Amino acid sequence: MRVAVVGAGSWGTALAQSLSTAGSEVHLWSRDTAVAEALRTTRRHPWALDGIELHAGIRVDDELAVCLSQAEIAILAVPSHGMRVIASALAPSADALIVVSAAKGFEVETGLTMTGVLADVLGSAARIAALSGPNIALEVARGLPAATVVATPDVVVARTVRDGCNGGPLRFYSSDDVRGVEYAGALKNVVAIGAGLCDGIGAGDNGKAALITRGIAEIARLGVRAGARALTFAGLAGIGDCVLTCISPHSRNRGLGEAIGRGTPPDVAIAASHMVVEGVNATKAALLLADRYGVEMPIGREIHSILFEGKSVGSALSDLMTRGAGDELRGFEPGVES
Repeated sequence: MRVAVVGAGSWGTALAQSLSTAGSEVHLWSRDTAVAEALRTTRRHPWALDGIELHAGIRVDDELAVCLSQAEIAILAVPSHGMRVIASALAPSADALIVVSAAKGFEVETGLTMTGVLADVLGSAARIAALSGPNIALEVARGLPAATVVATPDVVVARTVRDGCNGGPLRFYSSDDVRGVEYAGALKNVVAIGAGLCDGIGAGDNGKAALITRGIAEIARLGVRAGARALTFAGLAGIGDCVLTCISPHSRNRGLGEAIGRGTPPDVAIAASHMVVEGVNATKAALLLADRYGVEMPIGREIHSILFEGKSVGSALSDLMTRGAGDELRGFEPGVES
């Protein structure tokens, strides 16, 4: 399989490494010419994936057209806020490609998922899929076992990506629930910030487990109201990715929450992060979507109030613990409002 990985950050580089190991012919594109040159000459990333030597079979390009020229699949591993620009840049090549979003986020201005952005730019006839799952980039780059899911309603596209990319330590599954996979992958970052807040204030394992579980319930309710299947949130893109992101020391979103919980002002903590923390913008998008679909998201709203409205972590926790309680599974039964 000939694969172009667009974006040479930690996740894009890790995907390129894994796919090359599995036998694919891989081109990796970086918009940063210095990063591209470092990867070509030293076979190591200058700021990510410490200790990983890039597989000899990976070709590194700094011209997007060259990277895409022979590809069958283009995997876009770019931050969510840059997806529209990248989609526009690859549009002339899109007819010949299966285009896979490996970003987990929303376009804040529109509330669109990443495949929604791709369809908006490339047209409804484009062959588009989403990739999401419990995948820490460093572990994938090291060749440790992992699993992920490619989501598309097109059975042929699903099989092409799944079967063409399998064979290495990263195992690909398929799903036709694109909305569920994308909502789960993006919204779990909000929950992970909350889990980090629990770590930062010393809320304990019980408190963190409650936050994660109720957070998954929130994002699943929103996803179901938006047209996703509830069961998707029990899969790799849902519980799998959420639990990983909430407990891993490598998680940027959890780490941001922990820093804030320990007393770092949110704006300072966000600015101090050297890589994109998708949960920050996902929190804004979550409330936009919750209002659009009429879904309660008390945890998401409290995290938003901490990040953007100056509310203290202690006050937010107190408000969550004293709000009215109801049936645990409210919002999942047919005909029952959330």
